[in-house]
Amino acid sequence: MSKINSVLERYIMPFAGRVAEQRHLQALRDGMVLTMPLIIIGSLFLILANLPFQAYTDFLADHPHLRTSILYPYRGTFEIMALVATFGIAYRLAESYKVDPLASGAVSLAAFFVGTPFVSYTIGQNPDGTNIIETAYQTGMFTSKGLFVGMVIAILATEIYRIIIQKDIVIKLPETVPPAVARSFSALIPGFAAIMAVWILRLLVENIGDFGNLHNVVTLLLQQPLTQIGTSLVGTLITFLIITLMWSTGLHGATIVGSVMTPVWLTLSNENAASLAAGEPVKHIVTNEFNDIILIGGSGTTLALVLTMVLLARSQQLKQLGRLSIGPGVFNINEPIIFGMPIVLNPIMIIPFILTPAISVIITYLSMDMGLVAKPIGIVTPFTMPPIIGGYLITGSISGSILQLVIIAVSFFIYFPFFKIWDNQKLKEENTTNITSKMEDQQSVI
Repeated sequence: MSKINSVLERYIMPFAGRVAEQRHLQALRDGMVLTMPLIIIGSLFLILANLPFQAYTDFLADHPHLRTSILYPYRGTFEIMALVATFGIAYRLAESYKVDPLASGAVSLAAFFVGTPFVSYTIGQNPDGTNIIETAYQTGMFTSKGLFVGMVIAILATEIYRIIIQKDIVIKLPETVPPAVARSFSALIPGFAAIMAVWILRLLVENIGDFGNLHNVVTLLLQQPLTQIGTSLVGTLITFLIITLMWSTGLHGATIVGSVMTPVWLTLSNENAASLAAGEPVKHIVTNEFNDIILIGGSGTTLALVLTMVLLARSQQLKQLGRLSIGPGVFNINEPIIFGMPIVLNPIMIIPFILTPAISVIITYLSMDMGLVAKPIGIVTPFTMPPIIGGYLITGSISGSILQLVIIAVSFFIYFPFFKIWDNQKLKEENTTNITSKMEDQQSVI
């Protein structure tokens, strides 16, 4: 066990720590968090428009305008995801550099619009018979379709902005000018440079090669490879392995990995939600909600472990820890277990902690791929949604709840033998402590 701990401490922890502290990944993670409340709000209305009751469904089918009205908040949240993320990522990155985050967010958002292509359409005819052409932004790019472009532009624009600010290439006004006005003028040169850079990139892409626009470039070079790798069965297994391995060293694996994968998962969630809103079958298995189906009790799928501690622990330490952890565990919060048992740097418990999510991924992926369980329908629930209820909401089917019950049962059988080893070890320590304490009491009496 000491050798395993040594390997974890010497090789895994330093690397994982550097990844966790990387400012751009932190900005991506924190910026994406800004979109989550809006997505959850939109999901509530998506649920409302698709309640699984036949009479209700028939009623909405007879009144399509009512269903369209119910979906207004869904469209007002899901369909601006790229805009919110662009602002949020730029804001957080600028904040880490200690430059004006609000100005950087605004500049990055403007740069996103500069890089977004237009679409032309006919709105009528002139008296001479020629068509009247109107141009407008491709608003579809404001949704998750433009998320990766927003990420790239937010980082690029903010880096340009902060470099110029830090080199003090700014317009300086007298001290008598109000600070808000002075900050606005300070942002002129760096903001102009950032927007010019994106404008030049757009012109180059549109006039050189066959990409067409910036969104196509990012999709081909970044989004598609990440989606194909990260949402296959093997790629998903590797993703969950990295998450649990980082947690095993005390780092928040879900947020670190999520800074890279959340944009991919949310894009696919949004596509499933759009299919549901349009009355079409959903396509994707691995989405943002796929994690919530599997990670029952938190990373490592530890709810079954907590229940085992409460019901079967012989050592007082683990039984008491289980009682304290059952409440948070039901709401998928398991830091008390990870750090209190502990699982961190514990070679005995690390094995099932890594193995359980991996087995759960295989069960979930294959059962959905074979049609035994409904796929996620694009409804993003809070991560604290209790299991069984969460499985039903995420899939829109009782099969999602049954799947989570199966995962809990499988988790129990994986964790139990390792739990018994750790429990017996703790019981032995407690007995040794009690014997020592009694001997000391007897000696004091003598």
